[in-house]
Amino acid sequence: MIHPQHTGEGMAQHTAVPKLSFQYWLDKAVEWGQTTTLESQQDVCLQLPKLQEFLQQIYESLKHMNSTTALQRFPLIGQLLGRLCWNPFVVGYDESQKTLMWCLCCLYSNEPQNPVELKANSWILSLLCHLLSSSEWGANKVGTGTFISALGYTSADYYSKLVKNIVLSLVTELKGNQFNGLNVQGRVSDDHVNIVSLFCVPLITLPDVTPLLEALLTYHGGGSQEVLSSEFLEAVNETFLKKKIALSESAVLSLWLRHLPSLEKATLHLFGRLISTQTSSLEEVACIIKESLLPQAACHPPIFRIVDEIFKNALMETGGTPEVMTIIQVFTQCFIQAHQKDNKQHKFPLKAYFPHHHQHLVIALLKHPFDLPATLWSQHLKYITDMLKAIIEDKSVRSYTDLFESWFLFVHFGEWADIAVEQLLKSEDESSDTFLWLLAFYYNPNSDKEQRTQILVEARAVYDRLMMLFSCTTLSVADLQAAASTKTDKRQPCTKHLVRHLLISFLLFSSGGHKIAQEFISHVILASNTTNEVFGLLIRTAYRFNQLGLKNQRVVKLVNELLQELRFMD
Repeated sequence: MIHPQHTGEGMAQHTAVPKLSFQYWLDKAVEWGQTTTLESQQDVCLQLPKLQEFLQQIYESLKHMNSTTALQRFPLIGQLLGRLCWNPFVVGYDESQKTLMWCLCCLYSNEPQNPVELKANSWILSLLCHLLSSSEWGANKVGTGTFISALGYTSADYYSKLVKNIVLSLVTELKGNQFNGLNVQGRVSDDHVNIVSLFCVPLITLPDVTPLLEALLTYHGGGSQEVLSSEFLEAVNETFLKKKIALSESAVLSLWLRHLPSLEKATLHLFGRLISTQTSSLEEVACIIKESLLPQAACHPPIFRIVDEIFKNALMETGGTPEVMTIIQVFTQCFIQAHQKDNKQHKFPLKAYFPHHHQHLVIALLKHPFDLPATLWSQHLKYITDMLKAIIEDKSVRSYTDLFESWFLFVHFGEWADIAVEQLLKSEDESSDTFLWLLAFYYNPNSDKEQRTQILVEARAVYDRLMMLFSCTTLSVADLQAAASTKTDKRQPCTKHLVRHLLISFLLFSSGGHKIAQEFISHVILASNTTNEVFGLLIRTAYRFNQLGLKNQRVVKLVNELLQELRFMD
């Protein structure tokens, strides 16, 4: 291991360590390990200040050599360090433990060339782990119990304090190498930091080691190369995702910024969990998303773009299923909330997270429905629809990619599609064409003009029949089925999604629909095997009502009753 600021040839310029000293201290280490008498323990305590001074001299020489040169220069160093690392009196004295660790780091070979060097690396890592493992120390009680008791500690407390002390010492040293987030020439080289991260791998779940993990994650070396081992970064991420450790937001952000595979794995882990978990409300979905820390991390634009790209791929691979669209919608809301809470003095405006889209459309979609009076929702929806139409019908924007990107942008803000359905049932006739077009686009962006026309014709037919029934106070399930029927058996899946959305909204917002809602859900929805889709529509509605603060209205009670019915069916 060669440090960038020095080479082995410059070794003679630094403090020389007499060879006799190694033999003297090795003899002492052997003697201390073989006897447990009071005299032997007293001898150790008397020699500790001199031993620590000697170890510091060793380190000052070793840190300017590579591992091969160090072993050639000091052939007894391995035996000496190995014995001292297992002596609790030595390890527990002042900064001896930390110095032993740095010395071992100097002997580690970053690029082992033969089986001997590989075996030596394995031995060094085991010693480093031992120095931070209180459980291993606790097993080595022979000859130390009386001494520890005399200090007023239990054995467990004593070794726990040693762990905390060395972790604090290492954290202090790592932070001392940084100035305003930049690396400065200090006592710790990037190579040593790499080794420290490597020997932390088996100790990641120890609570006392967490401050060291965070210090490593927020440490930045002096060059462009990553100073932390990939094994460490992967292990920390895996352990964090399994909730075996708790890390600060800044540490997690640093982890994902410096190791993109960990970010990708975290995003896929969240997505998989949301798809596989039976959630009863979108509040629960939002809670899972926020706990992942991904919305908070996504306030950093590069992280947002990567997470968004993964969601885009998931949407494409699943054919734009409503469940995936809802996940993207809730994640976007959580991200916007995190962005609003971000107190950074210089933060990116929200529109900057969607740089490749029409900015007027982005700004319009970013305006949350609850930021506007309900009386202006219809007008704002017309504005959004007009812009989307202009983009879709623009002859210079005809590629599938451009079309998909505009649709994907709209999916992020899918609550406007839900409001469009509600406005359809309340709007004047001239507004219905606009809202039907928007819903057709939401459920099928890939259609050409002929297909889009066919979808709109079918949607218009169903809508007109529903509006004829809207003012009826007495309805039957058969009436609603007839309104949703089609003369052809080839109704496209996207049209079916749109029609179901219209039907559920009709049940919620018409007086006649209220009376048959539970019967319709119990018989028609269950028989059509669309329970999950309808459940998704209802929990989105409940989530929106909850955000609006609606609690006592009749429609809110109906939504909750229908959700309860569907849960019972499941």
